[in-house]
Amino acid sequence: MTDNSALDPEDRKIITLARSARARNGVPEGAAVRDETGRTYVAGTVALESLKLSALQTAVAMAVASGAKSLEAAAVVTEAESASAEDRAAVRDLGGPGTPVLVAGPDGAVRATVTAG
Repeated sequence: MTDNSALDPEDRKIITLARSARARNGVPEGAAVRDETGRTYVAGTVALESLKLSALQTAVAMAVASGAKSLEAAAVVTEAESASAEDRAAVRDLGGPGTPVLVAGPDGAVRATVTAG
């Protein structure tokens, strides 16, 4: 586990936003990404009969649809121990391989920081 107090305030913010999305929508995961201008995009898991997207994939899609050109960071709040390969690929597609992905548990404590690469 990582001590969240050591995180950059902007990284703490996207973890808080991701955690709020998960709780508010009652979904398995919440995610938030920050683009190159500092704007944030927040999403939860999408689980429709015809469309299934993880929270992180949805947040990246929202950033792209809003005109983001790159990502500075991403966060996902999940029961999983790490971000899936598909989630990291979505972040990498927009932010590049060095984009940090913060993985936090439902309590908001960061479990791991991985790169999108």
